[in-house]
Amino acid sequence: MATILVVEDEHELAALIRRQLEGEGHTALTANDGPTALLIAAQARPDLVILDWMLPGLDGLAVMRRLRERSTVPVLMLTARDDEADRVLGLEVGADDYMTKPFSLRELMARVRAILRRIELLTRPAAEEAAPVRIDRLAVDPLARRVTVDGEPVELTVKEYDLLLLLARHPGRSFSRAYLLDHIWGADYEGGDRTVDTHIVRLRRKLGEIGERISTVWGVGYRFE
Repeated sequence: MATILVVEDEHELAALIRRQLEGEGHTALTANDGPTALLIAAQARPDLVILDWMLPGLDGLAVMRRLRERSTVPVLMLTARDDEADRVLGLEVGADDYMTKPFSLRELMARVRAILRRIELLTRPAAEEAAPVRIDRLAVDPLARRVTVDGEPVELTVKEYDLLLLLARHPGRSFSRAYLLDHIWGADYEGGDRTVDTHIVRLRRKLGEIGERISTVWGVGYRFE
């Protein structure tokens, strides 16, 4: 079972989510403002953060940016903002999934289970899954979920790492955006192709010269050359 941090300033909603998580066997921690969330995240190292956008002290985007400076913990963002630009902004900053208020607890728990299931599958130490991937100056260590270029660590979000690992494990193979959405985000994810494009742009930028080897296959998707 996972340790999950719920960052929500609506106390009743936070308590409701916490009870639901604990009912499924998880350890649930709560924070009602941005600074407290960062403090708990640093101390408890949760497996997942459920993060509200509108928070006192520091808003959800600011908390996300601080988290991403030192962690690849998956983040499920909650917000009353339903504009596409806001959803894209949240994903660009580093959210792994996005739910608009109001939402059902049943759907929230399904999203939580899906995220944890993907992380468990991606970190399962089977021989093939644990084998390091090395391409020229790029090295990916699946057990440590660590990426280096010329021996220097590259900090990636969970989704950026998952995309890179999939592409680098199959150099020369083209993956459609639909396949990447289904494989990395899950079949129940409601975002569109723009989500994949946004993450690829960030991944290329973080990898520098090596990132140029992630090529666009026009009308299809992407491949690692």
